[in-house]
Amino acid sequence: MVFSMLLNFLYPPPASAAITAISAICLLAMINGGWMEVIGKNMQYSKLLRVDDATKEKPKVSVKLGMIGAYSPAFLAGFFSLLAFPIGDLRFALLRAAIILHFFKRLLEVLFVHKMSAMMEIEAMFAISTSYFLSSATMIYTQQLMIQLQEPPIDLKYIGVSLFLVGIGGNFYHHFLLSKLRNKGEKQYKIPQGGLFSLVICPHYLFEIIGFLGISCISQTVFSVCVGLGTTFYLMGRSYATRRWYQSKFEDFPKDVKALIPFIF
Repeated sequence: MVFSMLLNFLYPPPASAAITAISAICLLAMINGGWMEVIGKNMQYSKLLRVDDATKEKPKVSVKLGMIGAYSPAFLAGFFSLLAFPIGDLRFALLRAAIILHFFKRLLEVLFVHKMSAMMEIEAMFAISTSYFLSSATMIYTQQLMIQLQEPPIDLKYIGVSLFLVGIGGNFYHHFLLSKLRNKGEKQYKIPQGGLFSLVICPHYLFEIIGFLGISCISQTVFSVCVGLGTTFYLMGRSYATRRWYQSKFEDFPKDVKALIPFIF
């Protein structure tokens, strides 16, 4: 009964053991990643980078270079899919456009918006890069398999486009606010101000989740839903760890500012 209800919103899973396995692995890996953030085993980059005897010898790059390395393969996967799959329907076109736009925006932000002073372990760069690349490439490939199938009875792609645009818009706005916290040459962290920062410490993560949920609605495949849910769980953990970091560094950190969801979490 539950499965038949879900088929009102989703394409049936493709007859591919590989994609089924990747869907499960993607979701479980990102849930585990979120839990690792909660218990203090953080992805090693930016303010949550740990520097001690156990990690100081690990190879690192600047966060700027690391993020370019993390986002570029996923962007290229979207771009080259235009050559690999030149024919598709409107949903396929919207999905590819969303993936390309999302990662192109992130690259532009890294190059021209963010003021980064921290380092990133190369291991973290490869982990993030691999996750984004496999998720993007598999979403596109799975969507291509759906083109000849009957669409789900309930069409969510236009709702998905709206959510995606709200997500990338809100994400960019709060990244822009973060970039204005420090003047040129400053490296010290400050408590973010403006926008939804008065309510949560990671509104940029909240809007990133909204963007990925929008992509899930555009696609309406089981795999895209796994990516959206996995992203949600991971960023919940990362935002929890980020709030804990601010509390440890700033005695005047507002107690009523939550991690991710206003008034709740």
